[in-house]
Amino acid sequence: MSAVESQERKDLRAAVAALARRHGPGYDRATLWEEAGKLGYLGVNLPEEYGGGGGGISELSLVLEESGAAGCPLLMMIVSPAICATVIARFGTDEQKTTWLPGLADGSLTMAFGITEPDAGSNSHRITTTARRDGDGWVLTGRKVFVSGVDIADATLIVGRTEDARTGKLKPCLFIVPRDAEGFGRTPIDMELQAQERQFELVLDEVRLPAGALVGDEDAGLLQLFAGLNPERIMTAAFAIGMGRHALAKAVEYAKTRQVWKDPIGAHQAIAHPLAQAHIELELARLMMQKAAALYDAGDDLGAGEAANMAKYAAGEACVRAVDQAVHTLGGNGLTREYGLARLVTASRVARIAPVSREMILNYVSHQSLGLPKSY
Repeated sequence: MSAVESQERKDLRAAVAALARRHGPGYDRATLWEEAGKLGYLGVNLPEEYGGGGGGISELSLVLEESGAAGCPLLMMIVSPAICATVIARFGTDEQKTTWLPGLADGSLTMAFGITEPDAGSNSHRITTTARRDGDGWVLTGRKVFVSGVDIADATLIVGRTEDARTGKLKPCLFIVPRDAEGFGRTPIDMELQAQERQFELVLDEVRLPAGALVGDEDAGLLQLFAGLNPERIMTAAFAIGMGRHALAKAVEYAKTRQVWKDPIGAHQAIAHPLAQAHIELELARLMMQKAAALYDAGDDLGAGEAANMAKYAAGEACVRAVDQAVHTLGGNGLTREYGLARLVTASRVARIAPVSREMILNYVSHQSLGLPKSY
């Protein structure tokens, strides 16, 4: 595993950066998504036989990072090609792959992902959305919250639970629910954070699905679920690093030109050193993200799990500090609409909270990496 990017990845990074800069912070999500899909960026991680680029999460995270660094992050990349398409590519039936992967690769189809519930946030064992057999099909009942982009998605990959015939216990399974399925309702959540992709609460009221809606093996649902959650953490790290780089670039540009006394404010160490520290922290987080992506692409799910959690933690912390320092560097200007940094104060905290809180990551590392006992 090399920390030095290949020329192919450097070229991809440069091409995505050029596209993203052309759209800039005032971007239209749908237009950028369509163009990125046509250029092959959204499906760079998917198999070539289904219209993808034949790469991995390493390449896909690069695409999200560069779009974020230009101020136009495509949040649905975390969900549609990273989680949903990855799970279908690894575990889906031939019919599911043929139906979904080409469209997910070129951006003409989008899929959302529903796992969080009102009473089951970090503790996924408390998920109450259930799936029961009904003849040859399934019936889903339950609720989900904080599901991104359901209104623009053609379907949602729902995490439900089925009963184990041997033990009677509930086990996680994944189901593709079309957006127009009867009994599948959605309500926007009134978020203080204004983003291009909205958040929704979902209600599944006796939603009937065919047998082909189940993704993968019913008895291997947990393995299949985590096959999607590791890319989610890696991509969230990319989202955070891109945002941090965007904020830092604005602060550096301002510090080079803003003059209060004799010299530009960037000449003063009280300004320069915190910005340098933010840059170092973002670069370190990127290295951990690249390690996590390389492990995942190599098929090391266990090693990727540890590294993906660490990458998400490091990137979230680095992003928040970079944004805070950027705003502080600009002073009052950092809170104006003109410079576009104030909105990142709220947005940057998303990387600390979702898809898993930093505290739960510290729990994971303390238990799994250090072998310390659990308190829960």
